[in-house]
Amino acid sequence: MNVTREAGSLVATLMFKPWGQVSASVYETGRLVTLAPWLTGHRERVDYLLRTQRPDGSWGAPDGYGLVPALSATEALLTVAAGDLPADVVERAAEAARRGLAALHLCLPRVADLPDMPAVDLIVPALVTLINAHGAAAPLPLPSGLDYSRVERVRHALETGADLPEKLLHALEVTGLAAGGARSVRPTVIGTIGASPAATAAWLANGATLEADFARSHLEAVVSRYGGPVPVGLPITVFERGWVLTWLARAGIPVEVPPEMVADLRAAIGPGGTPAGPGLPADADTTAVALHALALHGMARDPESLLAFDTGTHFCTWQGEDGFSISVNAHVLDAFGSYAATGPARAGAYRQIRTRLADLLAERQQPGGSWEDRWHASPYYATLSCVLALGEHGGPEHAGAVARAREWVLDTQRADGSWGRWEGTLEETAYAMQTLLLPERARGRTVGERYERAAARGHESLQHTGEMSDYPSLWHDKDLYTPIAIVRAAILAALHLGTRVIESR
Repeated sequence: MNVTREAGSLVATLMFKPWGQVSASVYETGRLVTLAPWLTGHRERVDYLLRTQRPDGSWGAPDGYGLVPALSATEALLTVAAGDLPADVVERAAEAARRGLAALHLCLPRVADLPDMPAVDLIVPALVTLINAHGAAAPLPLPSGLDYSRVERVRHALETGADLPEKLLHALEVTGLAAGGARSVRPTVIGTIGASPAATAAWLANGATLEADFARSHLEAVVSRYGGPVPVGLPITVFERGWVLTWLARAGIPVEVPPEMVADLRAAIGPGGTPAGPGLPADADTTAVALHALALHGMARDPESLLAFDTGTHFCTWQGEDGFSISVNAHVLDAFGSYAATGPARAGAYRQIRTRLADLLAERQQPGGSWEDRWHASPYYATLSCVLALGEHGGPEHAGAVARAREWVLDTQRADGSWGRWEGTLEETAYAMQTLLLPERARGRTVGERYERAAARGHESLQHTGEMSDYPSLWHDKDLYTPIAIVRAAILAALHLGTRVIESR
């Protein structure tokens, strides 16, 4: 494979697919089956839910990640089973829903800690309520620690005409009938509500205004792109471009980036930062990575917009965030550090913030040497984010944290040369290889025989990079998803680095 040519082709796709490339979502597709049976591709969405059900009746990934997609798919298929599709489809839907209910009755009492997913405390109660309203013999219980109070407060706020926080619009579908034509909610200029097909469909449940026609056209465009099933979030324009350009540049892949793409990235960053795409609030993660990408491509701008996310102890993803993200803070350190590195006059810029962030990353390292994060299911993503930030901008006092992380990566390599949380994956192998190779190469130092040997084995496992279906969903949203171009860029970066290692041995 010619990695440089593949990387150039990937960058080109960012221009002619400006909404981004995101995998289909069981959760989001299930919501459209219930909320928008009138939308083009209804039968294809039902078939997708039936096709993705596991032999045990569940959907999704292990460790609690399957709960939200299983609830959504089961509720959607219960709705189909009571509908007017052909008899064979209704029969298959009823059987799949029965198996889904059985799987949920087994898993819900055992759920201890749900993964830290956006709006999970709203989505799970809302879906349990909908499923129980279908009149199953044994109602589903709520997992321990969840109740209906928060989703009821959000519904009440919407019914009274109150403005919801922008981030909540991404999960507007949890409000049920209250979302339909809600007067305090309006689509963006491209027709989406909250960058979510489900939220947009929920808002369309009532009303026939010009704005509704606009939102309906947007949904039709999304469905046309995917052939029925839909992603959990779209567009992700700035998010996708920032990550792709950063992965490729850090690995040293010589790619010609269209100047208008860099200019658009620069223009997207306002005084309060930038969102991942239309319909979402500005967030520190997208803002930081976009700023870092600009610095790497010779268009550095002052990262002062990030100060809006500074809580005094850490940088929040967005205003009012409930949790904490280590990868966001690593990316913020990248943004401040890369800006300071663009010239002697800027060397002291934001020094205190950079020191505070580096200390924070080191303090949050797990005893074994890794990091974990709220925006990705794999510790290899969070570990790479922290290693790169500390390695480039943390100074010699944090070299020990970087060394411990690289040892953890060595210790967790699988027998076939891959890395992964549940199984070896191309994406996680790419992150692991970069963790081993980039810190020393960034300083022009020898990587070390043990690291090179492990990376060479990882490189062998990446030789067949595959298509979309080979990238298991690992990124956190309402459902796990894959930002396909971003993952592809990480894999190409690892292949490029691995090839250099092999050629130098």
